[in-house]
Amino acid sequence: MRSQRDAVFIEKPRYEAGTWHSESQAQPRGRASLWIEETWRACGAFEWVSLTYLGWLLAVFAIFHRNLAHPGLGIALHLTVTAMILALARAAAGSRSPLLQFARDWYPLPLYLWLFEELGGIVHAIFPAWFDRFLIEFDYNFAGVHPSVWLARFANPALNDFMQFAYMTYFLYLMILPAILYAQRERIAFWTVMTSTAIAHYSVYVIALLFPVESPYYSLASLHMKQLTGGGVTATMNFIERFGRVHGAAFPSAHVAGSMVAILAAWRYRRGLFWICLPFFVCMCVATVYGRYHYVADVLGGLAVGTAGFLAGSRLMGSDGALPKALGETESA
Repeated sequence: MRSQRDAVFIEKPRYEAGTWHSESQAQPRGRASLWIEETWRACGAFEWVSLTYLGWLLAVFAIFHRNLAHPGLGIALHLTVTAMILALARAAAGSRSPLLQFARDWYPLPLYLWLFEELGGIVHAIFPAWFDRFLIEFDYNFAGVHPSVWLARFANPALNDFMQFAYMTYFLYLMILPAILYAQRERIAFWTVMTSTAIAHYSVYVIALLFPVESPYYSLASLHMKQLTGGGVTATMNFIERFGRVHGAAFPSAHVAGSMVAILAAWRYRRGLFWICLPFFVCMCVATVYGRYHYVADVLGGLAVGTAGFLAGSRLMGSDGALPKALGETESA
């Protein structure tokens, strides 16, 4: 017969990876938990920010579904996009395919644009009214005139083309500096720009849902007596706007916010590029008002959001795991 002492279970502790564990607690992790851990580790700061925004959208679709035409479709679509982001991050982390890695690094650009374009259909999910009157009043008190209407006195085909070109340089700002950093394998700088741009854009999109603004193009249409006609550049911009114009999401200006991140990043990483882009950036800010896309308040808001986005993105990239890693890569790599 066993003694009482022999019947006592003596748990032997062991030391592993800096932490004490008991033998009874040392259970192998399940495949699901391991898969989740590896997938999350394959993600970086950009995914953290993007998935947070997608989560916000899912909450909006669920809570304010009565104000949306197809909330169920929106939920399914955004869950699919979330799954695609996670799948791409994981697949690229475990693959040596240059094409897959390129897709993983550059998918942020079409993601920004798609999420902006969808705002036109969900801008009134929370509030059914436009709040332009507040910005119209701000601009008038600021300048003593309606700026977009006043600037029309200077309109001519050549100036219209130049202003539309300046407005389109926004798309170049999103690509030029990241492309340079990517080509020269400066991964931390590259992902700092991408993450900061994401924070700036998503901040604009959240504000757009909380404070719907439609822009002077719509709200002051009765005062715009002069058409902004021009040459090839204006025609190209009109074509883009015909199929891509978003009715709403004017405050703050996404153009200005995203470009502000690029300008600040250029100052930090490529000072020469900063001086080249600065004059066009200033012209772009003017062009947003000249072209009737935005109020002056939108521009000022965009400058503030872009600056905050760059500071937040730079800080976030200092966090552990912010830089995407391969599945087998160590933390010190």
